[in-house]
Amino acid sequence: MKWLQVERSTSLSGNVKIPGSKNSSLALLAASCLSDEPVRLAGIPEIADFGVICKIAEEMDIRMLRESSGDVFIDPSHVRQASIDPLKASMFRTAYYFVGALLAKCGKVTLGYPGGDDFVSRPIDQHIKALKAMGADFHFHQDYYEVAVKELRGADIYFDMITSGATINIMLAAVRAKGTTVLRNAAQDPEVVDTANLLNQMGAKISGAGTDTIRIEGVRHLRGCSYTVIPDRLIAGAFLIAAGVTGGTITVEDVIPEHLGACIAKLNEIGLQIELSANNQSITAFSTGKLKATRVRTAMYPGFATDLQQPLTALLTQAPGKSIISDRVYPKRFNHVLQLRRMGADIDLRSGTAFIKGGVPLHGNLVHATDIRAGICLLLAGLAAEGVTKITGVQHIERGYENIVATFRSLGAKIEIIDSNEGNMEMLHASSVTPS
Repeated sequence: MKWLQVERSTSLSGNVKIPGSKNSSLALLAASCLSDEPVRLAGIPEIADFGVICKIAEEMDIRMLRESSGDVFIDPSHVRQASIDPLKASMFRTAYYFVGALLAKCGKVTLGYPGGDDFVSRPIDQHIKALKAMGADFHFHQDYYEVAVKELRGADIYFDMITSGATINIMLAAVRAKGTTVLRNAAQDPEVVDTANLLNQMGAKISGAGTDTIRIEGVRHLRGCSYTVIPDRLIAGAFLIAAGVTGGTITVEDVIPEHLGACIAKLNEIGLQIELSANNQSITAFSTGKLKATRVRTAMYPGFATDLQQPLTALLTQAPGKSIISDRVYPKRFNHVLQLRRMGADIDLRSGTAFIKGGVPLHGNLVHATDIRAGICLLLAGLAAEGVTKITGVQHIERGYENIVATFRSLGAKIEIIDSNEGNMEMLHASSVTPS
């Protein structure tokens, strides 16, 4: 069994170049399949989800490969069918982007139900509602579902809740639909804007991305182009948080500070000093040695990101006083809390809200990561804990971070990956524990 081993590490310092956004990359790779010509994407991170997407593409006669330069080349000109192995589709949540990307081209898309991180309340009802309004029919089976259409038609769609996944998916479908589609109560995330920018370079007619109303004029053909993915604001935020956890100074480079506005404001409130570079492309977090308890409510962008509440929880265990974190986006996203308790954290969990008594010493223990951000939370907690922390569920972390060990080591962290048959029963016991 493989696990991540972390020892207490103080005063991490150094610079980290932030890779391309994972969430944006998954959308851009699917969006490229709408083109009639090859597309080249720069900045796509080398993460586990990318490997799965390449295998899915190969089965649909889409040529997708990473070139020696690091760019990803996609040639979707030969795709004729869109039947995606349910097992592969279930390995990551956003496989449903291939519905929006390929429905107009192929007329039918078959795939498994969403997988990836399981936060209980990740329904696809808004996708279904919108695609039905555009003329699609759904047929549901035990392990997979089919979406078919004779002709996609533009529609006026109001999302009942703000959802980044559905906003992107329906935007993809609308690009080659007949007529005009208007998306109301749309997500405003940078990843939505990034996807729209790529599509517009390919010849789409999208306006309003980044606001709550997006208008798409359908086109018949899309051309190839070269495009660079935006930097990963969530990874950048986690490293800024790491400066506070370890009492260090960390600079994240190649970032867009505007995308981290809520995170920066909250870290300032907690007691970190934040400075932006003159060129506005890097952010430095300085520990002042004094952390303050705070209250956080997650929200859709531009609010505080749900993906950062877990890493922030690790920081708040170090802040004396009572902190409160409420997750209104995914109220069940608290699997990390029980694991932090195993390390000695004093956290009470009630109805989607964590009440944290900070300043209680953490101790290394065997813990399990149930998703990407929970894994980073436990890693950060391990850096602050006395003794050794062993984190199983490494595959989840590898889905979102490339070279995680090397990057943290470059900052001075004592961290390594262990792959051994020893202690398997103990490890399996830890990974089987779920929160009440």
